[in-house]
Amino acid sequence: MGLILLQTMDVGTSLAQSLREQADGHGILVGTAVNPALFAEASYASTLAREFNMVEPENAMKWAAIRPAQDQLNFGPGDKVVAFAQAHKMKVRGHCLLWSEHNPAWLTKGSFTAEQLSKLLQEHITAVMRHYSGNVFAWDVVNEAFLANGKIEPSIWYDGPGIGLAGKGTAYIEQAFRWARTADSKALLFYNDYDTEGLNAKSDAVYAMVKDFKKRGVPIDGVGIQAHIFNSDMKEISSLSANLARLTALGVQVHITEMDVALPLDTNGVLLDQKGLARQADIYRFFARACVQQPGCTAFQTWGFTDKYSWIPGYTKGAKGKALLFDQFYAPKPAYNALLEALQEPAQNIRRVTRP
Repeated sequence: MGLILLQTMDVGTSLAQSLREQADGHGILVGTAVNPALFAEASYASTLAREFNMVEPENAMKWAAIRPAQDQLNFGPGDKVVAFAQAHKMKVRGHCLLWSEHNPAWLTKGSFTAEQLSKLLQEHITAVMRHYSGNVFAWDVVNEAFLANGKIEPSIWYDGPGIGLAGKGTAYIEQAFRWARTADSKALLFYNDYDTEGLNAKSDAVYAMVKDFKKRGVPIDGVGIQAHIFNSDMKEISSLSANLARLTALGVQVHITEMDVALPLDTNGVLLDQKGLARQADIYRFFARACVQQPGCTAFQTWGFTDKYSWIPGYTKGAKGKALLFDQFYAPKPAYNALLEALQEPAQNIRRVTRP
């Protein structure tokens, strides 16, 4: 009993001020992706409510979840996310309106013409955004549309068969953003992608698209940088600050949207090297500092918050995991403390971009 009491006191001391309290001081949103089915778990719900001021559904607002059949819209799980957020004074990011993955079988196997697919996409964007209008402040309108080399990724929306704009580069992305603005004039509209943390061919393509959109008046308000980190080598992300600076110079906000830092595991799911926790903390600190010091970076979000419910072990077939801020027992890890410390640091001469 004494050991349990001592452990609880230690954790309580480290949680004297929460992430959301520190983030509020910088005018930054600190968020996480959530599964509404887990809200009934007391530790999940209490940790979520205490630490974060923004939530985003992992899957509940994707096509397959919202539209299980062509003539059926299921807003139930997404509505639970909104209700939880409202009860705990959180903001909601919507994710996502157009993606090549997580689409229902009736859509992907439906043999639709480009004209039919275009109509379906416009109807979907309109129906979903209007349902959540006033409750979802920002949307990932388009998710993961570029390949590593900067080329457009083949997809049902682009060229298989596409919405009538196959072979025209980012034109189909532009169309989705224009439909989104018409559907909800107040929500912030984001493009979201992975492996775009530093300067590389993919982030160059995203930058070029945003620059073009802003020049021509295409409605885009922000860029989401996912930050799924599978390699603790800092070289690939060393140019993060430079990338944030060039994007925000275009007049858009940047959100870190899906951060996790995977660590190698043995066959029993145990860390191969305990020093990995310190390296993981360093990476979280690096990203948080870069965001805090960039006035156009207005949100920092992780993809889940407890190792108990991370997608990483399943995705890597058990080779990696332990990627989040809290362990499977909801105890804060060094990564949590690193993020908290970064949010406690003063941001000199920073005037944060206004966010709704």
